[in-house]
Amino acid sequence: MKENLPESLKRLIHRVQETFREEPGIAELFENCFTNTLDTTVKRMEDGTTHVITGDIPAMWLRDSVAQVRPYLIAAGEDEEIADLLVGLSKRQFFFIDHDPYANAFNQEENGSRWENDETEMTDWIWERKYEIDSLCYPVQLAWLIWKNTGRTDHFDEAFAKGLRTILRVWKTEQYHEESSPYSFVRKNCPFTDTLSRGGKGALVKSGTGLIWSGFRPSDDACVYGYLIPSNMFASVVLGYMKTIAEEVLQDQELAAEAGALGKQVHDAVESLAVIQNSYFGRIYAYELDGFGQYLLMDDANVPSLLSMDYLGYEADDREAAENTRRFILSSANPFYYEGACASGIGSPHTPPDYIWHISLAVQGLTSPDREEKLRILRLMRDTDAGKKMMHEGFCVNDPSLYTREWFSWANAMFCELALDYCGIRVKR
Repeated sequence: MKENLPESLKRLIHRVQETFREEPGIAELFENCFTNTLDTTVKRMEDGTTHVITGDIPAMWLRDSVAQVRPYLIAAGEDEEIADLLVGLSKRQFFFIDHDPYANAFNQEENGSRWENDETEMTDWIWERKYEIDSLCYPVQLAWLIWKNTGRTDHFDEAFAKGLRTILRVWKTEQYHEESSPYSFVRKNCPFTDTLSRGGKGALVKSGTGLIWSGFRPSDDACVYGYLIPSNMFASVVLGYMKTIAEEVLQDQELAAEAGALGKQVHDAVESLAVIQNSYFGRIYAYELDGFGQYLLMDDANVPSLLSMDYLGYEADDREAAENTRRFILSSANPFYYEGACASGIGSPHTPPDYIWHISLAVQGLTSPDREEKLRILRLMRDTDAGKKMMHEGFCVNDPSLYTREWFSWANAMFCELALDYCGIRVKR
């Protein structure tokens, strides 16, 4: 074990080692994945904030940076240094949201680096400007989890309150995307999944449904239909967090009422519009829809996903539909569920056919009530690391030595969270 690790993290590693004494490789993989984020992706900035790059790409995604540090929330309650690190990340995220709430990834400095020269409103802080609902959900989730796991509220400052109002404004605007949105995005000479149709507006959706439009999925692939249901589910959850924070910490009843009303509206729209009658599985949730009657039945490996609704804290009105949806997406009826000689699970149109993701395997374990199922998935993740002692993005179900991304910090964190969950150690929410 590395000597320079904080004692709080050493204790967690020791707990995992004790639990998995008779499971070769799992504890070693946990230690590698658990320490990798701190070693390779986290940087404390001179202004006291924390910048977290996604790993093998030198930019910070609002979504990924939260997922990457989530296992550290467990130690933050007793370790002020870890808590400071997370508070610094929260403050940096809200600086970026205040800068541009439509961007998904940002630079460490205001240096003009970017993924592509896209046709959208770029600045020198922005690495990529793909508007995704979840990019605004995750920072609110992190701020909430810091509070619940450490008791700290110093990150609920003026910039945070301003950021909440900005998020509310954007989401209310994007409920009427066609008429009201200032956002557009065009990328030239690229796959169709990397740009938006109709001059950057995206596929037509019906306004006023109560749902929030998203240009892109958490995979950074363009939505087929603009109402991405897992992201709307997540939005309804974090709007509840906003309401409680505004009431109990910010003492802003107007903000609390606005967040609460929008959260109920989005939740009710999901429940009334996204539950589809399927001839084999019964009532299930659609992945995307357009409000005109067209919808997409599938699930993607990235979180938020339909598989992750319980993990994210979404409370379905129709529990039978939620259970039916799980059966559907973990079956061959889901076009991105793959089975092979070495593994089975959910992949993504973002990666090749027959490639499944370590992230989706972890979510499958985290949302299973069966402890043996959790262990089976941990063993599967261990056995498909291609000897790298790290998690990948996607790997081939017939040959795990074929994979995308040598290591993937978000996937590393998800493996750690599942291992901790198996040990009975969980993030308070």
